[in-house]
Amino acid sequence: MSGMEHFDVLIVGAGISGIGSGVHLQKKCPNKNFIIIEGREQLGGTWDLFRYPGIRSDSDMYTLGYVFKPWTHAKAIADAPAILDYLRETVSENALAEKIRYGRHVKRATWSSEDSQWTIEVENNSRDLDASTNKTEYYSCNFLHMCSGYYDFSEGYTPEFKGMENFSGPIIHPQQWPEDIDYANKRVVVIGSGATAVTLIPEIAKSAAHVTMLQRSPTYVVSRPAVDALANRLRSLLPAKVAYFLIRWRNVLFQQYIYRRCQKYPEQAKQRLIDLVRDDLGPDYDVETHFTPKYNPWDQRLCLVPDGDMFEAIKEGAASVVTDHIDCFTENGILLKSGENIPADLIITATGLKLQFLSDVEFVIDGNSLQANNALTYKGMMISDVPNMAMSMGYTNASWTLKCDLTCDYVCRLLNYMDKHGYTRCMPHNSDLALEREAYMGLSSGYVERAADLLPGQGTRPPWKLHQNYLKDIVMLRHGSLEDEAMEFSGRTEA
Repeated sequence: MSGMEHFDVLIVGAGISGIGSGVHLQKKCPNKNFIIIEGREQLGGTWDLFRYPGIRSDSDMYTLGYVFKPWTHAKAIADAPAILDYLRETVSENALAEKIRYGRHVKRATWSSEDSQWTIEVENNSRDLDASTNKTEYYSCNFLHMCSGYYDFSEGYTPEFKGMENFSGPIIHPQQWPEDIDYANKRVVVIGSGATAVTLIPEIAKSAAHVTMLQRSPTYVVSRPAVDALANRLRSLLPAKVAYFLIRWRNVLFQQYIYRRCQKYPEQAKQRLIDLVRDDLGPDYDVETHFTPKYNPWDQRLCLVPDGDMFEAIKEGAASVVTDHIDCFTENGILLKSGENIPADLIITATGLKLQFLSDVEFVIDGNSLQANNALTYKGMMISDVPNMAMSMGYTNASWTLKCDLTCDYVCRLLNYMDKHGYTRCMPHNSDLALEREAYMGLSSGYVERAADLLPGQGTRPPWKLHQNYLKDIVMLRHGSLEDEAMEFSGRTEA
């Protein structure tokens, strides 16, 4: 195609993963030219998309931050504006702004083994585009790095509740939070008990008449200080990079310890988490009904309550929890199966997100459409029988960026290895017909189960096994051999 721009690497997504990928490439593959394609008009991904009150991280920023850029703010549990500032600083410090093209949505990626390259079809919806300009653009690249996460940015998930049309007030999903919504002195019902709900409730409760968290079943919640006193003390005594390294590793090891304890002793862990809630809410609160889940810890992600803010709102009477099933919406609230009516002026459906594997890009490999649900993931970051393509997907049991940093490092190692040996193609392929298949994400969360048919699988042993273990992944991705029984290199060029 005439006028088609070519890049060594094309990165999809200018969120925390894509920006990290760009920095890693600059540092470790300085001879590679690359571009970052972003569908929205701003960088930041999740941290720019979600605008609901109180939006913040549910991981500490010493592990959610990049390995190459210390987090220097006082709060370890940061709000979205602080995280966006951190990402903008990263872009500025590494001169990435000129590499990012906004308002461009990737529609199709077509691989040609004959040419050893991808052709990327992009729809240009940028706001500064002249109306007479063709909106379709084409790029080619030797390697494709998908950093678009796994959420559908166009809409969240809201079940069809009976009688929704009868409610006289606004019904809002947090993913589409309107700037002009006024909840001051209003009776607010938040449907859901996940991370979004426990973030929203204490913030809205500051000015609402009352906030009710309405849940079908409880979720594990744990309180943690937003400010890490030891981390701040170390930062005052040591150089920033040294302090960051020590704090980061302390938190990584603590996360891994807690997760393994929960997996090994689920009943003990369950009781401990429930006892902590009881300590926060007092002996008279009905913790058994409202904060005792039916599943084991880490079958779903734990929800973080910084400084116990939601518990404080409950104790002060500004918020309450109701555990029941919805019968229908009414004109002035919600009628429950128990017969109780919850009055409301505003209803917020914090009912979950939609997963979208590899964005909504159509992948075509030598004329054949990719059926991702039939494929396997290789080292948690490539897909079987898909050449020259990696994806940054974070951990479900730890900070997202820990895995993405390792993935970006691996991609750089892979590119340098291919250059050194004259290869133009790399592709993971499973030839073990006896390899058993497991679900890609080991969570029972609703958003995962709803997307089960969209996701690839994983194998029961390496390199097809997804460890969800940072320490093992460091060995495999940062220091392990690039050659194994599954990875096929081909297309050797003339030396």
